[in-house]
Amino acid sequence: MTPAEAIAMAKENDVKVVDIRWMDFIGTWQHFSVPISEFTESVFEDGFGFDGSSMRAWQAIDNSDMIVLPEAGTAKIDPFFKVPTMAIIGNIHDPITQEAYSRDPRGIAKKVENYLKSTGIGDTIFVGPEPEFFIFSNIRYASEPHASFYEIDSPEAHWNTGDGEIPNLGYKIRPKHGYFPLPPADKYQDMRTEMMLTLENLGIAMECQHHEVASAGQAEIDLRFDTLLNMADNLAWFKYVLRNVAAKYDHTVTFMPKPLYGDNGTGMHTHLSFWKDGGPLFAGNKYAGLSDTALYAIGGIMKHCKALCALSNPTTNSYKRLVPGFEAPINIAYSSRNRSAAIRIPMYSGSPKAKRLEFRTPDPSANGYMAFSAMAMAMIDGIQNKIDPGDPMDKNIYDLPPEELAEMDSAPGTLEEALDALKSDHDFLLKGDVFTKDVIEYWIDYKMENEVKPVISRPHPHEFYLYYDI
Repeated sequence: MTPAEAIAMAKENDVKVVDIRWMDFIGTWQHFSVPISEFTESVFEDGFGFDGSSMRAWQAIDNSDMIVLPEAGTAKIDPFFKVPTMAIIGNIHDPITQEAYSRDPRGIAKKVENYLKSTGIGDTIFVGPEPEFFIFSNIRYASEPHASFYEIDSPEAHWNTGDGEIPNLGYKIRPKHGYFPLPPADKYQDMRTEMMLTLENLGIAMECQHHEVASAGQAEIDLRFDTLLNMADNLAWFKYVLRNVAAKYDHTVTFMPKPLYGDNGTGMHTHLSFWKDGGPLFAGNKYAGLSDTALYAIGGIMKHCKALCALSNPTTNSYKRLVPGFEAPINIAYSSRNRSAAIRIPMYSGSPKAKRLEFRTPDPSANGYMAFSAMAMAMIDGIQNKIDPGDPMDKNIYDLPPEELAEMDSAPGTLEEALDALKSDHDFLLKGDVFTKDVIEYWIDYKMENEVKPVISRPHPHEFYLYYDI
C-alpha cells in the first residue's frame, strides 16, 4: 500500500482520526492520535515528533527529540474506537540525521530480513507463533513495602467448586484438564471466537482457537504463518485485540507466562523456516524429512538457546514456567513429534512447504520484533557455520534416568542466568548490524536494574509461610 492508497483508504472509511503506533523497547505498543487533516502524504517522509525521553529505555532527556515515520502498508481501521479511526504503525528515526533508531524493535526486524537476503542463504523468513494466554474474570495485586499479594479468579477455576454462588452449577476445570473441553465447562468459546474473527476482519490470517491445558481460562489462538516483520506487527495487533475484546466482556487477558501455581504455564511455540525464490529451504532427505540447511539452523538455535532466552523469555516470571513437569521444554534437544524437546519437527504434513522447526521455549511476554529477529539470527549463524545439532532425542526426556538427564544441556533457570548468557554470547546478533552493542548492553542493564534486582530484593508471600516462625 502506498501513502496515497492509505489516504484513499481513510477517505473510503470516513476516518476522522489517525492513530500512530509503535513498539517500545520492552515490547508495549505506544500511540498518539492526530486529526485526519494532519494525515497528508508529507507525513510519510517528515514523520511526527515526540519525546523519546518519556519512553522506557530510550533516549536521555538531553537528547530526547525523535520522530515516527508511518508505514503505509500497515494501515488498518481500528475496531474498538468510537470515532472512525485508522491505526498505522511507524518506524522510529533520528530527527536530525534521519537514520533509523537502533533501539526501535521494528527497525531490528526490518534489518534481519535484509540481512538474510544479503547472505544469499534465502530471501524470506516465515514465522508462525502459537501464543497462549489466560482470561480472568478478576485480578487484584499490590507490591508495597509492608504488603504484597495477588489474587486472580475465573468462573472456570477448580477452586470455585465450593464457591457460594447460587446456583453453583459446577462445570469447573480441574488442574491440567483444560485441553479441549466443551461448554459449559469451557466458558470462553464465544469470547475466543470474537477475538479470532476480529483479527480476521483486520486482515490477519488465523488458524484456530481453543481452550488450553490449564484451568481458569487458559487459551490459545494460532496465527497463520507470515513473514517475520508482518508477524511481529500481527502479534502486536493480537495482544491489543485480545485485551480489548476481553474488556468488552468485563474480563482481562494476561500474557504472563506463569500466573498460576501448580498448573501449566503460558508459552509461545514458534514455527520458523527460510525460503528462497518462492521455494522452501528446510525440506530434504535427512532426519524427519529435513535438509542440511534446516539441521544447521537447528544447530544454531541449540548453540545459542541460553542467550536467546534473554529475548524470547524476557521476564522473571518466564522462568517459573520453564521447570520440569509442565510440558515446558527446558532441555536443549530436537526431535520429530516429541513435545518434551526444546525444538520439535512437526510431522502433520509431508509437503516440503510445511517443513519447519518449532522452537518451544519462547513465551508471549516477549517483544515479537526482537525475539523473532534473534531466533532468525541464531538460525543464520547455524547455517553459515554448519553447526551440527547432533543426534535427535526421540524419547520422552522427562522419563530419562537422572544420570542421562544430567548430561543434557538445559535452558536457563532464571532471567539473570539468561542475561548472563546473552552477555557472553551475542556476537551472532551483531552480524549485519541487526542488533548493536548498545541494544544488547542496554537490554541487559535495563532488565537487571528494573526487573531482576527489584524481584529478588523483595520478600515473597510464600517466605512468610516458610519462615515467619523459624
